[in-house]
Amino acid sequence: MSQSLNSFADLLRSARKSAVHLELRDVYAIDNEDEGFRAWRSGLRLDPADRVSWWRPWLDLVQEVTANGVRVKRARIVSEPASEYIRYEHSFTFTNVAGGEEVRWLPRRAASDLLLPVNDYWLFDGSVVQFNIFDGDGRWVHTDQSDDPALARSCAAAFDAVWERAVPHEAFSFAE
Repeated sequence: MSQSLNSFADLLRSARKSAVHLELRDVYAIDNEDEGFRAWRSGLRLDPADRVSWWRPWLDLVQEVTANGVRVKRARIVSEPASEYIRYEHSFTFTNVAGGEEVRWLPRRAASDLLLPVNDYWLFDGSVVQFNIFDGDGRWVHTDQSDDPALARSCAAAFDAVWERAVPHEAFSFAE
């Protein structure tokens, strides 16, 4: 594996069929500098009718690649009860779906028998894996990319196993 040689946007734009993302963490860098999370804690919720306020430029990029026929899928494995951060993510995931992503959620207890990588990753066209490495507080540290066919097959199998069990965003609710 090597440090990221291609930018993420370039990798996503180079996909021809699929880009899948597996998220495994319950917290991603929440601190006093995350304006969106602070606003959410104060009661602000994104307005489905106000697309301009949504997560840009990410949604523009997703719309661009899905318009080219690329299927973008995101699966999140989450603990229950859900962390405050996961509830925050869930509150705005409708924007990902509106942007063209397919999103599913899987309670962690339903994934206990699956063999999964320990780091979040993206898999592009089933052949290039980009692992996202985070520190213990959920801050992004770096990425590792690989085009090793055996690793790509393992990541594809792990994602497919999660996807098969996971619940589509529109039907998912948290257990209390």
